[in-house]
Amino acid sequence: MGLSVSLNIFGEKTREPGECIVLMGVAEEEIVDFYPLLMELTIDASRSEAAVAKLTFEGRRDEQGKWIVQDSGIFKDWEPIKIKVAFGDKEEEIMRGYVRSSKLEYPTDAGSAKVTVECQDDSYRLDRTHRNKTWGEDTPSSDAQILQEIVLPYGLTLSGDNGAGQSGIEVNQNGSDIAFLKSRAAENGYELIFSQGEVYFGPMQLEAQAQPNIMAYAGRETNCISINVSTDSHQPDAVAFDVPDETGDGSTETIVEPDLFVMGPEHASSADSGLEDFIWKMSGETGSDAAALTEKAQQKANEFDIKKVNATGELDGMLYGNVLRPGFPVGVDGIGEQYNGTYYVDKVVHKFSYEGYRQNFTLLRNAYGDNLESAGGLLAGIL
Repeated sequence: MGLSVSLNIFGEKTREPGECIVLMGVAEEEIVDFYPLLMELTIDASRSEAAVAKLTFEGRRDEQGKWIVQDSGIFKDWEPIKIKVAFGDKEEEIMRGYVRSSKLEYPTDAGSAKVTVECQDDSYRLDRTHRNKTWGEDTPSSDAQILQEIVLPYGLTLSGDNGAGQSGIEVNQNGSDIAFLKSRAAENGYELIFSQGEVYFGPMQLEAQAQPNIMAYAGRETNCISINVSTDSHQPDAVAFDVPDETGDGSTETIVEPDLFVMGPEHASSADSGLEDFIWKMSGETGSDAAALTEKAQQKANEFDIKKVNATGELDGMLYGNVLRPGFPVGVDGIGEQYNGTYYVDKVVHKFSYEGYRQNFTLLRNAYGDNLESAGGLLAGIL
């Protein structure tokens, strides 16, 4: 049975906090007639993977025996889709993209029939065409130029915070545009995020403006249903590699430390523990030159560094009142002086269901200590 309209989760005329809005097609028409059949909607958003949405509908027939959802023609493959959430008068987009598949289930009990529509963000369109081209073949190119030439024809825009990438390069593309851009992002140690019609191609934005705080045990200001924090002491403090000598008779070891912004008062490193150095050794990279090896070592060192402290949990989306976005910082308050502070959002799973609007998050940090401006009303909530 579909969700009760009285829950205000799926589109009524008067927008309520945490209400989901689904718009289909180029005309962006809201699927008002289908909300009563929408059982659950989830959006899996990540800083490292494409955002994917799943809409699960009841498979119900009308008086003429026509299947309401699958025979409507509304949810055809490659149909544009945009999903937003309303917080009263404010609306925030969660994702936009295209329908990529539908799954129809017809069990013995017709009342249990279901339709699951799966969608992917704008990056899905960049996987349609195979391109065999050498960028910079005539004149050396740059990642910024290549990104612009690939992305703009799709009607997307570039983030003003994009990184410059490498310049003076000649590089071959033999595959889809999205596969190539992912390879260039990996080569630069960058993130590639498609969000709200914009493409971000750049380093982790640890120093960007933080999103509204996740509040635990804060009385009336609490918006966090649960949160779990763990540390990982098995993440190395540095990365080493060997550079062959010019004579070819030996090699010299180079050690690279992370260069990320430290997200709290105390760096989560064991370098001052008095123990032996904790260094991870790269291998199998002898064919690369020293500059390329250094770049790869830096990327690996930063990857280890940001995973020293991890947090997972669940937000009440209505109480939070915002869309928590991967690839940006967020403050966490109410879990103690050691673990309060700024974290980096790695992944968010948005879920609209009978229970309301929930946001399940995964956060990363390379530091300890509270660096938030205040306790956010924590004591007032307890008293």
